[in-house]
Amino acid sequence: MKLSGIIGNQTAVNALQGMLRDGRIPHAMMLYENDGCGAMDLVLAFLGEVFQDEHKVSGLIHPDVHFVYPVASGSKVDEKVANLRSELFLKYWRELMKPNPFALEAEVNEAFGVEGKQTVINNAQAKEILGTVYLSAVEGGWKAVVIYLPEKMNTTAANRLLKAIEEPPEKTLFLMVTHAPDRVLQTISSRCQALRVLPLSREEVAEVLVNRFGSSPEEAAAAAQNAGGSVGEALQYLSGREGWEAQLNLFKSLADALAARDLSAAISCGESMASLGSREKQKAFCKFAGECLRKVFLIQQGLDQIAGISPEEEELCSTMAARSKKSFPRQASACLDRARLLIDRNVNQKILFCDLVVRMYSFYWS
Repeated sequence: MKLSGIIGNQTAVNALQGMLRDGRIPHAMMLYENDGCGAMDLVLAFLGEVFQDEHKVSGLIHPDVHFVYPVASGSKVDEKVANLRSELFLKYWRELMKPNPFALEAEVNEAFGVEGKQTVINNAQAKEILGTVYLSAVEGGWKAVVIYLPEKMNTTAANRLLKAIEEPPEKTLFLMVTHAPDRVLQTISSRCQALRVLPLSREEVAEVLVNRFGSSPEEAAAAAQNAGGSVGEALQYLSGREGWEAQLNLFKSLADALAARDLSAAISCGESMASLGSREKQKAFCKFAGECLRKVFLIQQGLDQIAGISPEEEELCSTMAARSKKSFPRQASACLDRARLLIDRNVNQKILFCDLVVRMYSFYWS
């Protein structure tokens, strides 16, 4: 894939093409995306043109392009924490990302066999990066380090890499893809050229699904309605319909409990959220519920036509919009964002979700 073939995010594409055209490529860049919106696809297309070898770069086999990502000891790689390195998971990274550079963070963790684990980019990985970037390029040209989710880099690793990112060896690039730029250590982010990768329009998501993944126009249109601008979310919707319906049913149960003023039933919903099985699934539900609340808010504002509501969601969102106060979607969304943050901080899940539904109940009726 070349930059000229990228669908959507024309501003980001133009910026990267301008760097190549002018020969002024920043030594460190950080691309900020919502999960699954195509930052990795942009990175691979850009590097394919830098290295003038689209096949090797997109195939994740170029000897001078190195990938770093947060890992943990799990079912596929059982190693001491101090020795964990991205290289040990490279096989699984290639199997996932080569056919689908829009893969979601939860899908990466599943591919690595670390669902429910706290993943990290540690000091061992930082040492490995430094041992790589100060060697000569195998093919005699550029070298690149692609860091996926730098927000999961610990302080020791960040401090070790700081000098190399600030003053890298000649013809060395650092490219980072983050979902949470506010959580990237300031010492790292301040040394990077920032580039926002925006969510795609529904039409653009559908076009990617049809052109890149062979979906039918009807399937693509339905998936795009539920994707929130993320190709990764759309692909997950197409491959995991049962999971999406389970999220919808759980959110509907919570909405019914709130409307019935049944705190006990709402707390039972919170217990169901806590038992979802992994942090990734819990965060995915919070994200799904937040998207439903966005649609409720738009209906309340008379903007149904841009809400992107699927037929399955229509009755739920319309009913909730009619029953709840106009301040509720915004307040409840803030509660869900807080819950996602606390999930990452390993807060007791039963307490966390009980607190979440009690807060939502309070906002619904106060």
